[in-house]
Amino acid sequence: MGTDSIVLYKLIVLYMLDRVDFTLTNSQISDFVLTKGYTNYFTLQKTINELIESKFIYVSTIRSSSHYKITDKGEEALSFFENRIPHAIKKDILDYFDNQKINLKNESEIYSDYSLNAENEYTVTCIIKDRKETLVDLKFNVPTKAAAITICDNWREKSAEVYDYLINQLWITKSINS
Repeated sequence: MGTDSIVLYKLIVLYMLDRVDFTLTNSQISDFVLTKGYTNYFTLQKTINELIESKFIYVSTIRSSSHYKITDKGEEALSFFENRIPHAIKKDILDYFDNQKINLKNESEIYSDYSLNAENEYTVTCIIKDRKETLVDLKFNVPTKAAAITICDNWREKSAEVYDYLINQLWITKSINS
């Protein structure tokens, strides 16, 4: 495995992240790269770590899952070297996104996480994003880890309902009364 191969794997990851307006998880990137047989898991993880160290991609951890986003520096590097990615691989990536779009979008745009705070309670964060814009970012404290996990687990299923309720209570009700 030569330097050219590693460069290609980096460009594949950058190209994937550049083609979406939201983060991709490690498992989403791995699923594509490994299913296509471009490289093995360990080489892919090494590639991703090098992209993070070079500040070409940004990683955030949400409920023990790594989420990646391309940085401005990564976009600039991709613009210089995108022509090194074979057309067939670009087509494979775009086809993968077409086939997986609903799953990719749902996983990345609605998420929740919790953490232990200074008061020995758990702060739960529930977020809905539409492309790059945050629609809802709720933070609240609960007394137990079990409660925090339950809220996080229910957020994906009930987030649209909660969002509609908040809008109706905070905006529409006020508009009607004005």
